[in-house]
Amino acid sequence: MKAEALSIDHAAVVRRKNKVVKLLTAGVKAQLKAVSADVYAGRARVQGRDSEGFLVSVGTETLTGERLLIAAGSSPAFAPIPGLREGFESGFVLTNREILDLNEPPQSLCVIGGGVIGLELAGYFTSIGSQVTVIEMLDHIAGETDREMASLLQADMLRKGTRFELSARVVSIKEGEVTFEKDGGQIVLPCGKVLLSIGRRPNSADMGLEQIGISMDRAAVITDERMRTNVPGVWAAGDINGKSMLAHTAYREAEVAVNDMLGIPDIMRYDAIPSVIYTNPEMSSVGLTEQEAEKRGISVRVVKLPMNYAGRYRAENEDGRGIMKMLVNQSGRVVGGQILANYSSEFIVALGSWIELGLTVEQIKKIVFPHPTVSEIIREAVFAYE
Repeated sequence: MKAEALSIDHAAVVRRKNKVVKLLTAGVKAQLKAVSADVYAGRARVQGRDSEGFLVSVGTETLTGERLLIAAGSSPAFAPIPGLREGFESGFVLTNREILDLNEPPQSLCVIGGGVIGLELAGYFTSIGSQVTVIEMLDHIAGETDREMASLLQADMLRKGTRFELSARVVSIKEGEVTFEKDGGQIVLPCGKVLLSIGRRPNSADMGLEQIGISMDRAAVITDERMRTNVPGVWAAGDINGKSMLAHTAYREAEVAVNDMLGIPDIMRYDAIPSVIYTNPEMSSVGLTEQEAEKRGISVRVVKLPMNYAGRYRAENEDGRGIMKMLVNQSGRVVGGQILANYSSEFIVALGSWIELGLTVEQIKKIVFPHPTVSEIIREAVFAYE
């Protein structure tokens, strides 16, 4: 098959995104309606507690509940950088929300922060022709993910045109430019837009949580393994507790909280929460990395394989440079895994399940994988373990 002069219609991508979001949110609303849940749109604030329960105001309404679940999510974090707020108000500085509403991609984009969101959007805008530079304070990208995997992802993104300025600190922002410090000097980077992606902050401000004495760790609500706060009758789930700011973590935390309310035994565990950076290729992780195992003093053996060991991956990736790692402890149990390859988000859950269930390599060998699939790479890793 031959094709010429192909291009991505970014405006069509945005329209499609909006359509999908509308369909998904409508589905959530339909589910709430189906279970006769009352929904109040507005900013909630805890007013206190009386003999009937907790008092929460929303607009002109005041609601009362015997139990309270705090699930207010998070918002993009803002750093005290001169010119940042002014740039955001003018539309020069964007967060992940605003940048995905642009109908025209910027000719050049400066991404402040080389974490998950920054890398995902840097990869996308590079692919549609923007000149993208990622500025990161650390000496590596992708935060606490496996260092080797992060280096390989960075090399792949460099080949595709994304620039990186590591060990760099942004010191000021003006319309049309970002100034950062690196190696003892200051560099001015001209750019059409700025993406701010330095992390997220729990939405706990001005919620009135102090009215009922909720214990906090800075902006995060402190919770235990049952998602209980220090106040009886109050639970917190999702980004608001700052533990694992992922949507799928929030689902599980909410289930644990509701089960606890209903007297159903359940606890929240964070040892096998999968995470994915949706770049091209994807980078998926679960459990321990080599660096985390070393920090905790856990002795592990690492199985590392090129993704080309999986026949389907080889067939579908002519120049594939993917790699996977599996970490096994001294008891023969899988305790971590990382995969740099497209499709990895679809099967990282298998490694997570092995970790959650405490399966040994010998037990896993009896599991049958469909062939040909990219997921067979983790079966290859199991049999490569000695």
